[in-house]
Amino acid sequence: MKFSYKTAMFASVAALGLSLAACDGPREEAAEEQGDAMAEQVENTAEAMEDAGTISDDKADAMEDAAENKADAMEEQGEAADEAAQ
Repeated sequence: MKFSYKTAMFASVAALGLSLAACDGPREEAAEEQGDAMAEQVENTAEAMEDAGTISDDKADAMEDAAENKADAMEEQGEAADEAAQ
């Protein structure tokens, strides 16, 4: 019984994720990809700096949070551009 419940739940979540992904327009998708790449680069840099002892854990977290916020803003701008183009 648990297996079929988990399977059904997974299928529902997967379908929802795919339907949401299909809603992204080309500008939003490009902005999201660019923002995610930028955020990942900042995260890697922050982790390296933290490992080297040049910044604190709090500073690394702040850098990562700021990068994620910028990535989210980029995606929102892409979404707005897609909506304006329609």
